[in-house]
Formats: sequence, C-alpha cells, structure tokens
Amino acid sequence: MSEQSLPDDARPEYTDALPEYAERVLEVAELIPPGRVMTYGDVAEWLEEGGPRQVGRVMALYGGAVPWWRVVRADGTLLPGHELRALDHYRAEGTLLKQASRAAQGHLPRLDMKRARWDGGERAEGHT
Repeated sequence: MSEQSLPDDARPEYTDALPEYAERVLEVAELIPPGRVMTYGDVAEWLEEGGPRQVGRVMALYGGAVPWWRVVRADGTLLPGHELRALDHYRAEGTLLKQASRAAQGHLPRLDMKRARWDGGERAEGHT
C-alpha cells in the first residue's frame, strides 16, 4: 500500500525537526575542537546510545551543517567520496595526518588517530 493511498489520519507526520538522536549526534560533532577528531563509535559511546552505524547514518543524512570531517572512521581513512574536501579541512585546521605509503590507493594520507583523537576533554563532564 502506498503512502498516497493511506487515509489522511494514517499518513506519517513530516516536520522540519530533526530526530532527537540526530540532534544529539550533531551537537557532539560541533563540540570537537578544530584539529581533533572522534570516531563514529566514540560519539555513540559519549552519548551512551546507539553505535557507530547509527552515528554514521546521522552524519550521512544531516552532517552537512556541522564539521562532518571531525567524525571519522576508526582506522583513520578519509571518508570515501569526500577525501579531498576533508583533506582541505584537516590541513587548514592542522589535524595530524600520517603520510600515505606509495602503495596506498591514491596516495592519500590517513588521520593520525593516536594524536588527533579527542576524548571529549573537560567539555564532556557536563554532557547529558
């Protein structure tokens, strides 16, 4: 049954409001300082809700309005399809990178996760 064939009172409500979980994920992304990163799993753990896939989904759907390049994959690889844009941001912010080996596809660097990863610092103490 298509949505158009549903009675008016059975159709889902559409609003401009983001889902609550998405708002919270985006708030965390905005807290990450320039030059630092958190993994999708770090964000989920910090929120004590969801997991890396849920955070990734939120970032894919709604992340364009926040510093999306600061929420990353745990292995430090740059976001596929957005590598060059992310790299520009990392270089501008001084995010620590590891030089790519000559065998690496496209010779793109990776994030230096040991040194660039942010744990939430002092700001994390007041999160809800």
